[in-house]
Amino acid sequence: MTDDAIKLVRNYTKDYYMTHARHVKDFAKMGSPVHTSIQNSSQIRANPLVSVVITTKNEEKNIENCLRSIKDQTYKNIELIVVDNFSKDKTVEIAKKYGANIYTKGHERSSQRNYGAHISKGKYLLYLDADMILSPNVVEECVEKCEREKVGAIYIPEQIVGEGFWIKVRDFERSFHTGTVADAVRFVRKDLFERVEGFDESLVGPEDWDFDRKIRGIGRTAIIDTALYHNEGSFDMKRYLKKKKYYTNGIRNYVRKWGSDDQEIMKQIGVQYRLVGVFVEQGKWKKMIRHPLFTVAMYYLRLRVAIGYLQNKR
Repeated sequence: MTDDAIKLVRNYTKDYYMTHARHVKDFAKMGSPVHTSIQNSSQIRANPLVSVVITTKNEEKNIENCLRSIKDQTYKNIELIVVDNFSKDKTVEIAKKYGANIYTKGHERSSQRNYGAHISKGKYLLYLDADMILSPNVVEECVEKCEREKVGAIYIPEQIVGEGFWIKVRDFERSFHTGTVADAVRFVRKDLFERVEGFDESLVGPEDWDFDRKIRGIGRTAIIDTALYHNEGSFDMKRYLKKKKYYTNGIRNYVRKWGSDDQEIMKQIGVQYRLVGVFVEQGKWKKMIRHPLFTVAMYYLRLRVAIGYLQNKR
């Protein structure tokens, strides 16, 4: 992570990261995606509207950082949509301060995203969670690549930030996934979104994978250099494993939808790819050699998740 990126995360989460800045700096040693600048948006042939759809539920601790990062984008032709799942805190009140178009919709994230896309007016959609923070050039770089290279959807590198050793391990693991079958596009042309009928609302957890493969089936995809930051705060092992357990039924439904012998399914949930392939392909194994402690800890996390999944299958 560059000094500019460290400053960005500090600014948007200053109450937290001014205390724990040393944890943020440590991410620079892991080979995470680097923030890069591109041409000014005025040089893009068109100036298409981008609809940013944020799904929320009781996110008063996170939503302001997310909204500020959107307002600070170098690309300004943005429609800001917040689809809230009946929050009982100040989420909606904060969103109103930033001029967001606010709608109420439940009950899961996929239905919120679909609703936001349905009422949006943009040529492009960018869907975010409330605990995500954009680097200033993210939207500009996505539009630039789509408009100039005729790309239909974009993978945005994601860096996990927060406090403590296990957050560093989570970020290390996430750095291997960008652009693989374990990832999903986050910026997409709206016409493509509509052609695949958006997210499958019967899936909870792997709906991103399902959406991604549908998009790849009809349009070109690409990866940008500029990162977004996913603020996971402090890591709680019990909460982390409980969340993974919650997604087990969704994974079963996803497998039934595409078939257990589907090659992509076998990679996404199979031992060979998820514990070996994704970490060694394209020379990525070198990163594990450079960071043996993070590698061992990462495999510990993966094994805990795998054990939980197999137990829930019984």
